[in-house]
Amino acid sequence: MSSINLPKKILARQNEITQSYLAELDKHIAEILSGEATEMFEIRDFAKILHIHPRHLSNTVKFVTGKSPCSFFEEKILDIAKEKLACSKMSISQIAFDLTFDPSNFTKFFKRFEGITPKDYREKILSEKFLKNEILTKKTDVITNTFTSSSAINLLLIRKKEQ
Repeated sequence: MSSINLPKKILARQNEITQSYLAELDKHIAEILSGEATEMFEIRDFAKILHIHPRHLSNTVKFVTGKSPCSFFEEKILDIAKEKLACSKMSISQIAFDLTFDPSNFTKFFKRFEGITPKDYREKILSEKFLKNEILTKKTDVITNTFTSSSAINLLLIRKKEQ
């Protein structure tokens, strides 16, 4: 927040606007994911819901958070896209359509923020999961072999004591 001394009433209203925007954003994204909404809102749509001017919404959110309203939108969409790419077998095109993108624009959007294409991201995540599973399997094998070896040695020692 800047160092301007504003009355508490104004600061409270700015926080209220920001919180209302974030709540409406979450609600809208849930509607998109459930299929209730088919088009992404723009800042003017959120401003209309909040009964304020779009510029006032943008300036207020930026003042309170230091980030533009669009950056919150983009972060949430990117997080959902990453989750779907990592945890589902949905095609990249279907993920794009679910998030109201056409596949080409989705790839551009994703690459702009993540630095790699959705396909490369998915392959990276899958290879990381595969490597983790390989490491766990090897650790389990080592533990099993160690346990089996120490059990065999203990059994031999017990038999030797019995003789």
